[in-house]
Amino acid sequence: MTESSLAELEAERDRLYAQLAAVGDFRRGSVSENWRRCGKPNCACAAADHPGHGPRFLWTRRAGRKTIGRQLAAAEVGKVRAEVARHAEFTAISEQIAEVSERICEARPSGSDAPSVPEGEKGGSSRPSHGRRPPR
Repeated sequence: MTESSLAELEAERDRLYAQLAAVGDFRRGSVSENWRRCGKPNCACAAADHPGHGPRFLWTRRAGRKTIGRQLAAAEVGKVRAEVARHAEFTAISEQIAEVSERICEARPSGSDAPSVPEGEKGGSSRPSHGRRPPR
């Protein structure tokens, strides 16, 4: 693989940012299609060759340690599936941006990435250096 110049890498990152901006609305999670038996012995779904009632569509996603789900109306299934697919696109582009950014960091000369601090100011916290809070 040939080494790309810093300008080429920055142009690649700009192109990826433009792709990211074009992704549009997205949501995390997945859409599942479910068929189930109701449990009534006289229902048609009780037959061995019957697939069950459905389909019912469920959108699920992780929220912290929990999984949250919501049943979807038939009219919104296509919309939600497209939004979930766009999240996968968002994730893939974000990963590419991170990889290009790492290559930019490696290609950039030392000292050129230090943040500029106006003369007379120091970076860091505004708290006293002794670690105690000032009296109220």
